[in-house]
Amino acid sequence: MPPYGERSQCTQHMIAGMTVPKIYWFPAKSYGWGWGVPCTWQGWLVLGAFAALLFGASVLFPPHDAPLAFTASVCVLCAGLVGICYAKGEPPRWRWGSR
Repeated sequence: MPPYGERSQCTQHMIAGMTVPKIYWFPAKSYGWGWGVPCTWQGWLVLGAFAALLFGASVLFPPHDAPLAFTASVCVLCAGLVGICYAKGEPPRWRWGSR
């Protein structure tokens, strides 16, 4: 793991006791909690699919015609994106930049 406060740019981290490197699709943000911009093609594919599905939900469930269905679909899509980021991204924790 990188030292506290140091941002990892898609570095390979060794899993304890294993020789297989783990490549994160989503690096941690420098400030705050969460993940930054994807740094692998898989991460960009997930983000593109999320955007396309979000657009599809807005076409299938127009917000002014079906607000509950649209809100539910957006919540499901966002939960899926956060789940993938949690599984394939750097472990989230609060970061203060270079401090």
